[in-house]
Amino acid sequence: MRFPDAASFVSFDGRNIPVADRSFDVVLAACVFHHIPAKEHAPLLEQIRRVLRPSGVFALFEHNPFNPLTVHAVNTCEFDANAVLIRATEMRDRIRRAGFETARITYRMFFPRVLSIFRPIEPLLGWCPVGAQYSIFAN
Repeated sequence: MRFPDAASFVSFDGRNIPVADRSFDVVLAACVFHHIPAKEHAPLLEQIRRVLRPSGVFALFEHNPFNPLTVHAVNTCEFDANAVLIRATEMRDRIRRAGFETARITYRMFFPRVLSIFRPIEPLLGWCPVGAQYSIFAN
């Protein structure tokens, strides 16, 4: 391992993040909330807010239920058998209700490999709610 002391790991019971308040500058959640029952989102988002420093950033990435290719991929993936895709606006609202002051949605991944020639324009399409995924940056 290149940096053996660069990280430490703690067990998480799914409810309480076992670290002190205001411990992190960044919390990242990459395509996990669609695997968590909706009723558990609010308490988990509140825990994430608790462990972020006041100037910290929560970065969330999720699959977009408005993209038909994404929906097909999730519906045919054994790993996603119980997944429930979440609209970006609903996720943003849940994040705000958890105490985050700002939550900015950006859509991403618009063109499959066969259309990769168009990928350089994807940053201009972040407002368009049909990308395969979305990100929400909140603080």
